[in-house]
Amino acid sequence: MTAAPTVKPSLALGILRALRPKQWIKNILVFAAPAAAGLFDQGDIFFRTLVAFVCFCAASSATYLINDAMDIQSDRRHPTKRNRPIAAGIVPISLAYVLAAVLLLAAIVGSFALRRDFGFTILAYLVNTTIYTLWFKRQPILDIVSVAAGFVLRAIGGATATALPISEWFFIVTSFGALFMVAGKRAGERAELGEEASSIRPVFASYSPEFLTYLRSVFSAGTLLAYCLWAFASAQESGNASTLFQLSIVPFAIAILRYALLLQNGKGSEPENLVFSDRTLLISGAVWAIIYGCAIYAS
Repeated sequence: MTAAPTVKPSLALGILRALRPKQWIKNILVFAAPAAAGLFDQGDIFFRTLVAFVCFCAASSATYLINDAMDIQSDRRHPTKRNRPIAAGIVPISLAYVLAAVLLLAAIVGSFALRRDFGFTILAYLVNTTIYTLWFKRQPILDIVSVAAGFVLRAIGGATATALPISEWFFIVTSFGALFMVAGKRAGERAELGEEASSIRPVFASYSPEFLTYLRSVFSAGTLLAYCLWAFASAQESGNASTLFQLSIVPFAIAILRYALLLQNGKGSEPENLVFSDRTLLISGAVWAIIYGCAIYAS
């Protein structure tokens, strides 16, 4: 009895997978600044933020294509990354570079057409990801800072696209939160790869489990402390909503502690999947959003 022939995925489906649309969920961070400012209900602000989201999706997909094309050899040795369309040979490297160039041009032109400051934010994001691909990803600590900077630039992009001032507390909480998530991602990846971690990604040779645990502790503590200070500062500046700002600390802390527990259990290599697959995280996040939203619009 002959085995059924293996069906190779189509080029169109391979291109779609190579763009990593699942990763676009990270770009929702561009909505953070307008939402925190209580201006999300204004049509012009919402439209500009939506355009900023699309620009970041184009820019991030372009960087994913370039990164996968450059890392094709190491990806083919990885237990899961070898199934990526470029590493699997579904999408030719030349085509990946052409698509990346088109998406980069669209992101840059669209961002500067929206607002000059937002265009510079997109450029900063692209420079950061390029340096990460070429150098930082092989440098201990710098690789974590660079990936976290990508999250922070997304959050800043929401402010620059809509001409909103960036709160120092917003910047601090976002920065520590991003560092916490990326440190957890590295810990999860190292746990999944096991003894082959350093051969697949050399930077893991510098990251012991104890050191990654230390980083998670520092960054999670920084996130919680910064948010508490932000909440109390917001309460002092507001009127009727002061209690709500303080109350929002509870679900926020639960979400951070729950995420830390999941990381301790070896999860976290794919934060975008972890956040939306855990019921406790979803509920605590939703409760926080409701309380904080009421505080913003009541103040």
